[in-house]
Formats: sequence, C-alpha cells, structure tokens
Amino acid sequence: MTTRTGMTTITTDTATGTDPRMIAQDLRFSVAPMMDWTDRQCRAFHRVLSRRARLYTEMVTTGAVLHGDRERLLGFDAVEQPVAVQLGGSDPGDLARAARIAEAFGYAEVNLNVGCPSDRVQDGRFGACLMREPALVGDCVAAMKAAVSVPVTVKCRLGVDDQDTEEALDALAGAVVAAGVDGLIVHARKAWLKGLSPRENRDVPPLDYGRVARLKATRPDLPIAINGGVRTIGDACDRLAEVDGVMIGRAAYTEPALLLEVDPEIFGEPAPVPDAFAAVEALAPTIHDALARGMRLHAFTRHMLGLFNGRPGARAFRRHLATAGMAPDADLSTLRAAVAKVSRERPPARAAEAA
Repeated sequence: MTTRTGMTTITTDTATGTDPRMIAQDLRFSVAPMMDWTDRQCRAFHRVLSRRARLYTEMVTTGAVLHGDRERLLGFDAVEQPVAVQLGGSDPGDLARAARIAEAFGYAEVNLNVGCPSDRVQDGRFGACLMREPALVGDCVAAMKAAVSVPVTVKCRLGVDDQDTEEALDALAGAVVAAGVDGLIVHARKAWLKGLSPRENRDVPPLDYGRVARLKATRPDLPIAINGGVRTIGDACDRLAEVDGVMIGRAAYTEPALLLEVDPEIFGEPAPVPDAFAAVEALAPTIHDALARGMRLHAFTRHMLGLFNGRPGARAFRRHLATAGMAPDADLSTLRAAVAKVSRERPPARAAEAA
C-alpha cells in the first residue's frame, strides 16, 4: 500500500511483529519512551488507536534487566507490537546481555538511551552524558548488534552543555554508524546537564530541526527520526518532509486521540477504530482480562484521562475516573459510566469544553 508521501509499506513477521531489518518506514511514526507513563497498560491503550505507530517501553536499566524481575520489567502482550525496548546503560557487555534477554521476550527493536538528562542517569554514566563519549556509544552499539538479530537504534540529543552541535551530533552519528546502528532518533535540542532540571530540558533549550535535517542530508542511508516539540499530526507531516520519521512524546500521552490520525494521515490506512468512544470498547477485553488477574482499573484509566479533551463532558469523565475509578472494585462499568458523561457531538472549537 502506498502512503500519502509515496513510501511503501513493509511486511513483517505476523507472528511476532518483528523484522530483522530496519528501514525508514519502521521509524516513520512512534510514541516516545516516557518514564512512569509508557508502561504496558499505556501501550495497549495506544495500540487500539493506531496499528502502525511504533511503541516504546519506559527506559529500563541494564542492572534492572540483569538482576531484577524480568517479567515485571519486560513482559508485554503481543497486541502491543510493534514495540521496542529502551535500555539505559554504558557497559557494552551488560548492554549485550540485556539486549539478548529483551530479544528473547519478543521486542521488535532495542534502543539505547543517549538522551535522558536526569541526575540519576548521569550518576550511572548513561543517558545524555554519553554524548561526550561517542566512541563508547559506538562500542555499546557494536556489542548489542553482535548479540541480537533485531534492529538496534540510538535515541540522542544534539549535544550537551557547551558542545558544538555540529561536531557533537556528527561524532555520535559517525561512531554508531561505524558500529552498525540501524537507526537514529534525535531529540532536536541540546541537554543542559548543569543548570536545568529534566523537566526544563524538555522545553527550555531551543529546538533546531534544521540540524537534524542536515544530518539526514549527509547520511541519506541512515533511517533518522526527529523528536521534540511535535504536538500534532500536522506538525509530524511537516517534519517528514526532511527526515524519515517522527517520534511524539507528551502530546501523544496528554491528547491520545491524536493517535487516531496516525494511520490515515501518515500511513494512508484506515484508523483501527472510528473514534475515541470505539477505542474504549476496543480496549475493554484487555481491561477485562487484566481485572480478572487482579489488576486495578486505574492502571489503565490513568493513561486515558485526556482521551476526550475538547468534548463537552470531558471534565466530568476525568472527575469520575479520579474518584469512582480509584475504588478497589472499579470495573468496566465504572469506565463506561465515565464515558457516558461525554457528549458524542464534537464542538466547533476544540477548546470549548463543558463542565
């Protein structure tokens, strides 16, 4: 099938959702890994909104994978595919072992975090501080490539602190390409490791999409996706004129209904469900099964609060889930009662929301 931009779709293994090759199409649209947000319940919810978006886990450290509860950390449902695991670490041997474990769980891709600016990851010598050590990042990628057959990618920044972004990004890209990386996802901002909090680092450093476009121009064979500041599918389509893919973070989480636009607008295919109301019902069997295993409804609904933003009754929907939805015995009837408070008639202005 041909997409609106003329690229063709790729067939993957229907049993696992994986393909040992990575091409530009694989990174065409994805939802960013976000700590405390993109857990398996969130990913199951996002999957009913888009068949084609690539989903990512929260970052998992190599130490946790090697020594922790692997089923809790890495377990996922096949309905989430295509789904990638993001690893945090800087020891090539540990990353190779963790990547091999993740591959055995069935992940379609292993991604290395070279972009997180928090103090915790700096203390562990991984995340954005690795922008200063491109040779080490290359060694990490090479070790993971030797250990697994699924694609290995890197998510990075333009640079950190006082680094020159032309030199820093070229050095990082050169090292990982030499190591055989399958794709690069670039948050189009610097990270300031001293002076800005992780929250500030998501917004304060200025965006420089042009720098990522220049990298793509010099490395046309490397699949490159852009991340940072993309808030709508229209924004994503604009960015796709310059790079192979777009990764959206907070906008996809706080306004999840925008994911309903991904398949038709980015891939030229019908959305899996016609609207947000149908999405809730599509997710219902997954929620039912999870509740039967002892999970609380809130594990799902905390990710769904923004689903009806812009519709009359959206505030009442959120309020019901924040109260009745928190009860130990809350079930699908609780969720449906919250949905019933939302008008099915969309107002002319998205911001017009009734109480």
